[in-house]
Formats: sequence, structure tokens, C-alpha cells
Amino acid sequence: MLDQDKRPPDFATAAVQAAYDAMPEEAQRGALALRRLIYQVAGDIRGLTGLEECLKWGQPSYLTRPKGMGTTIRIGQPKVGGFAIYVHCQTKVISSFAEAFPGMDQIEGNRAVLFQDERQIDAGRHGQLIHHALTYHL
Repeated sequence: MLDQDKRPPDFATAAVQAAYDAMPEEAQRGALALRRLIYQVAGDIRGLTGLEECLKWGQPSYLTRPKGMGTTIRIGQPKVGGFAIYVHCQTKVISSFAEAFPGMDQIEGNRAVLFQDERQIDAGRHGQLIHHALTYHL
């Protein structure tokens, strides 16, 4: 379960906030829940000094500090609706996640986990995915 009491920092830029604000209400709630989980997981990673929040391909994106510690995480809306967490398709983050938790999520190739509802977010399971992405190059 997500820790609702731990608030992530304010949005890094007005453009990032606008990207979230542009999402339909249900997708926005889920995307913001993923954002909260990203910051919660990042706060527990030793050696991670921070996250850079920016836009990549028009989607809210999270890069590790120090640079190169992990792979970029993006949050966006897939064409099929809902919301998703994306990572670089040439990493093994999604394939490793799918192997560890077979059939538990809707996976899009090597690049995304798709959600229709924020209640599908499992802090333990999806937290592991986020942790793997943020520490991918260690």
C-alpha cells in the first residue's frame, strides 16, 4: 500500500505539473500515485542523492542523481488508455519484472507496465520495479 502521508516534493517545473494536469482525472490520480511511489522508493536507496524531475517526450520523467546510477523512469498515458510506467526498452527492467511476477500486470513489451486504475498499483511489487530502474547501472 502506498504511504499516503509521505508527500513528494512540489513539481520541479510548471511544465511537469501541466503534463499531469492534462491527463484525464482517473489517469492523473494513478500517475500521481506512481510519482509518490517513485519518491518513496528513491528515499530508501543508499547512494541516491536525488531525482531530477523533467519532461522527456512530453512525459514526466525521473532521472537519478548521481547521473547514470539508474535508467530513466517516465509516467504517461498509453494509447489504450489508463496510465503507465515506462523505462528504456533496451534495459532488462521490465522483462525481469515480468519474470518475477508472471501474469500479475499488463506488460507492454520491454518498456512499460500499464494500469487502468490506481488500485492496481502494488507498493511492494511496483516498488521493486522502480528500485530496479533507479539502481540499474549499479
